[in-house]
Amino acid sequence: MAKAAIQAKSKSAYACSECGWTSARWIGRCGECQAWGTVAEVGAPKAARITAGPVSSPAMPIGKVSAIEAESRPTGIGELDRVLGGGVVPGAVILLAGEPGVGKSTLLLEVAAQSARGGQRTLYVSGEESAAQVRLRAGRTDALVDELYLAAETDLGAVVGQVDAVEPTFLVIDSVQTMAHPEVDGAPGGVTQVREVTGALVRLAKERHIAVVLVGHVTKDGAIAGPRMLEHLVDVVLAFDGDRHSGFRMVRATKNRFGPSDEVGCFDMVDTGIVEVTDPTGLFVSEHAEPVAGTCVTVMMEGRRPLLAEVQALVGPSAAPQPRRTTSGLESSRVAMVLAVLGNRVGLKLTDREVYVATVGGVKITEPVADLAVAIAVASSVMDKPIHPGLVAIGEVGLAGEVRRVGGLEKRLAEAARLGFTKAIVPADIPNRSKDLKPMDIQKKYGLRTFAAPDLPSALLAAGLA
Repeated sequence: MAKAAIQAKSKSAYACSECGWTSARWIGRCGECQAWGTVAEVGAPKAARITAGPVSSPAMPIGKVSAIEAESRPTGIGELDRVLGGGVVPGAVILLAGEPGVGKSTLLLEVAAQSARGGQRTLYVSGEESAAQVRLRAGRTDALVDELYLAAETDLGAVVGQVDAVEPTFLVIDSVQTMAHPEVDGAPGGVTQVREVTGALVRLAKERHIAVVLVGHVTKDGAIAGPRMLEHLVDVVLAFDGDRHSGFRMVRATKNRFGPSDEVGCFDMVDTGIVEVTDPTGLFVSEHAEPVAGTCVTVMMEGRRPLLAEVQALVGPSAAPQPRRTTSGLESSRVAMVLAVLGNRVGLKLTDREVYVATVGGVKITEPVADLAVAIAVASSVMDKPIHPGLVAIGEVGLAGEVRRVGGLEKRLAEAARLGFTKAIVPADIPNRSKDLKPMDIQKKYGLRTFAAPDLPSALLAAGLA
């Protein structure tokens, strides 16, 4: 009898419903995906024999499969089509995630209205607001279209019933965390509910060739709330972010099965809704009546789009034993590294001075291309000497004081030349992959005079700060 009890005990195991990780005993946190409360007892797996079942459609040579049904259809919003790779593909499931209040519902209501204006029957299902509340916002944003249908549901069965009644070609679910599967235990928004609801909506989209857009919540860390499997189930994952103190918004593609996954769309939140920003460069560069010390312009890349951004620096004396170092829109660790290089490789004394470095317009620069602009802006503020107003600085600064190459240099210089800049400080080790990247060819092609700087002292000399 004791032997039978031991055998029965050995058959039980504990598995994570999130990633499938197994354990011999129960623990509160999964050892693989680190999710809390997802480990539950399961029976020992049994070797089941699978028999052949009916197929949905017979297999055929891939060349004979029609691709017409997978052609993308424009949404009517150019910036969103840019991110999606041309438009929405029938049967695709798109997940749009963002922080509360960033404008996800406003954007998707505009997308639904534009889709309805294009002749597509569209169904907007709201699980967070009543139909009357969405109707008020639609009136404010001019989204009242006959082919746009509105429903307020939180039960997945009711949503399927609405789809059967309306027969839409475009479906918006706001949001997936508020929907509940009637045959699944757990509260809406839980790991199991979100996984099953998303799986059911994916099957619905594929079977009926309906383009589905899901609104997703994010955690306080910025990750998409719910199981990690949620991002694997959908076809496209979009991140919608922006500064609360600014109306500028960006849509980034982090996963896209139908197009590029590094594109960015720009929008602006206004009183009447959300509008496209086809040329956002002017938002991040300030206009000065006269040259001001402590400013320098660089060219960053948001996806495949080059954007000019202005870096401003203010250096002043400090009475504190540890001078303050404050940054905004830039990585504090990279700014500290640039300041150390300025002190050790250039001889710029900053140990007894406070340094404030910020970007214009609330833009965040995460790539190291801004290192050279930060160094020039700080040196300009220390010397109280402005640089040429038509100068841009592009390059990464190394610990040895060298100016390192950056990617997409030709696109950056072309954008600077398009906006009227006449001089550019670039790394000296320009790759010889394209003849257009040579300084003389750049000057002939874009009318932009380039200064190839091998190190930081030569870059400051080219900026007139030596």
